[in-house]
Amino acid sequence: MRIGELAGRTGVSERSLRYYEEQGLLVAGRTPGGHRDYPDHAVDRVVLIQELFAAGLHSTKIAELLPCMRDADGGPSALATPRLVADLTAERDRIDRMIGDLVRSREVLDEVIETASGRAGLPAG
Repeated sequence: MRIGELAGRTGVSERSLRYYEEQGLLVAGRTPGGHRDYPDHAVDRVVLIQELFAAGLHSTKIAELLPCMRDADGGPSALATPRLVADLTAERDRIDRMIGDLVRSREVLDEVIETASGRAGLPAG
């Protein structure tokens, strides 16, 4: 499929798809006319890349992890190693710390909102 079709099927911009290719996250063949030609499984790969970006991983880390992951379900492939498990555990721990920080920030904001609402005679919330 051409880049426009892949973009349409995944909701990812053509610019992002080109970036993924530059970073070694996505591979496209070329037609005789020089156009990118993606296999059908590229849709699964792009969805996985998006999920990993959403989890806060950067492109370098994603490039390290992708060869150890299956496209369809993101599970481990035969290439998965103890290092992959350690890296993913470290990323999960980082996300857990970020969640804790966000919860604490929300609690502080809730206190400020409640105090400010009481002073202004406004309902909190």
